Amino acid sequence: MDLLSPRLDREEVTRLSPLALAHIGDGVYELMVRTHLAGRFGSSNEDMHRHTLEFVSATAQAEAFESVKDILLEEEAEVFRRGRNAHSKAPKHTPVAAYHAATGLEALFGYLWLSGRRERLEEIFAAILASREADGGPGKE
Repeated sequence: MDLLSPRLDREEVTRLSPLALAHIGDGVYELMVRTHLAGRFGSSNEDMHRHTLEFVSATAQAEAFESVKDILLEEEAEVFRRGRNAHSKAPKHTPVAAYHAATGLEALFGYLWLSGRRERLEEIFAAILASREADGGPGKE
């Protein structure tokens, strides 16, 4: 497998646990957020870091899912559900429902990344950004 550009077939990806998908997706999502913010706040590390945290918190990721749930294909919604329902313990100061929704979104991003579906990843991420901007969310400066 090419680590920088993996392309697993559907069977290979679905054999992975939802938490393994979320583990990969967490990194993919954060890299997309950091790349987006670098274009806006490239001269201020403090601003980039602060806004990154605003994007990648469990609550922000749960809100991100809500903004794109209606555009997901059935296969993508199923991956989200598998991730959301995976047995994982939320950190002490994180709402449990938000944590599970964030895990589901991360699983979706991991699934799409490992499947080599970059265009779809970009579509979903663009919809998240558009929703955040429409809502006046963080990172709009």
